[in-house]
Amino acid sequence: MIAGAVTAATLWSGLRWADGGPWVAVLALGASVPLLWRRRAPVLAAAAVCAATTGLALAHALPPLPYGALVSAYTVAALSARRMRLLSAGAGAGLLVASLAVPGESPDSFGYVGMAFAAAWALGTGARARRAEIAALAERARRLEEERAAVAAQERTRIARDMHDVLTHSVGIMVVQADAGSLVVRADPDRAEAAFEAIARTGREAVGQLRRVLGALRPGDDGGGATGTREGGTRGGFAPPPGLGEVERLAGQVRETGLEVVVEVLGEAGPVPADVGMTAYRLVQESLTNTLRHAEATTAWVRLSWSPRSLGIEVTDDGRGPAPEGGGGNAAGYGLIGMRERVEACGGTLRAGPGRGGSGRGRTGGGFTVTATLPIGTPQAGARPVEVPPIEQEGSADGARTRRR
Repeated sequence: MIAGAVTAATLWSGLRWADGGPWVAVLALGASVPLLWRRRAPVLAAAAVCAATTGLALAHALPPLPYGALVSAYTVAALSARRMRLLSAGAGAGLLVASLAVPGESPDSFGYVGMAFAAAWALGTGARARRAEIAALAERARRLEEERAAVAAQERTRIARDMHDVLTHSVGIMVVQADAGSLVVRADPDRAEAAFEAIARTGREAVGQLRRVLGALRPGDDGGGATGTREGGTRGGFAPPPGLGEVERLAGQVRETGLEVVVEVLGEAGPVPADVGMTAYRLVQESLTNTLRHAEATTAWVRLSWSPRSLGIEVTDDGRGPAPEGGGGNAAGYGLIGMRERVEACGGTLRAGPGRGGSGRGRTGGGFTVTATLPIGTPQAGARPVEVPPIEQEGSADGARTRRR
């Protein structure tokens, strides 16, 4: 449409001023028709238009304004690369001066024609800037969408990992206690009652922890309807996230199933970031759960080794060791994957494999060992330091088996 309008205006003006000469018609077409290709090849189209426009000026058939050249200037400013814009601006300025000076145009013509070209160039520059801004906003929106999708995927993974840890541990404890309670319900009613109380307590704790995990799916939900509580928790709200301070309570819970758990502490405990504390707790929890469910062990050892910049965690047992490929045994499944993801998220390392078969601890199977190192010397941004309460000593009133060196 623009090319047609420019062609009509240029032909009419050129033929009017030059009395219909055939060369004027050819030049008029040359000063307008190339605009059809201005978007594909803006510089070449502008060169053809400006050359023909200069010819019209020399033939004294130039319209009051060089419409085709103005459109070409706008197009080059809007679509061409920076280098081509500079070259085109220089060449165009030379042709403009020649087309006005050779025919002897008045100084006023230099002024208003120059202002027209400056306006066309400025409009093209503004259009290019607007397109660049729109493209930048679109790219930013795309990146934000990708970041939101990545965050959502990480949150789904975290929720799945937490639910796996809570459910496998709690259900494993409840199954063992239910089996034991059903066997002694007539022969030893007191022991059966203790087993069923342990099942109820474990279930309440699991409900509290699940409410906290699932609370992330309901922004603004404060868990006001919660009824489950646990030691250190609150009634009517989410159970607080577990940490290193509850390792001994966790060990006591596992001892109630008949598995002896010994907690060893090496070094002086200190403050740790909240995410590191929770990672350490979940690692011990999952390791003891795997031992309880798969290892057929009699004893498990939990060792916490403190240093100024790192926390070492080792959980080993005297069970039958790693399972053969495709078999049962001390299988980890998604639990080991979740432990590795947690440890790597904190910047630590994890190793899982055969236990200390030759150390005198293990039986014939050699046991199974999970070892992790978590950095604590340089807390991550936003991490809240948590003071680790002292673990109860060996021979305490509740029968804990804890050693501190």
